[in-house]
Amino acid sequence: MTDVIFPPLSKETPDAEGVLATWFVADGATVSADQLLAEVQVDKVSAEVPAPAAGVVRLLVKEEEAVRQGTPIARIE
Repeated sequence: MTDVIFPPLSKETPDAEGVLATWFVADGATVSADQLLAEVQVDKVSAEVPAPAAGVVRLLVKEEEAVRQGTPIARIE
């Protein structure tokens, strides 16, 4: 099992909250390594989050939910 982590986008405040803006995959979808999974935002900075491994994705966070940087947002089984 591999955690998908909300990436650190703010170096000044690495524990700041961001928002999971969009999921590009559904819960239970089979993904390949490096496939785009989500878009996240902190303040006015956004980033795309790729899958760190291949497998079945289990979403842990809903769209528009606030999340701390460095927190798991999904798991790949």
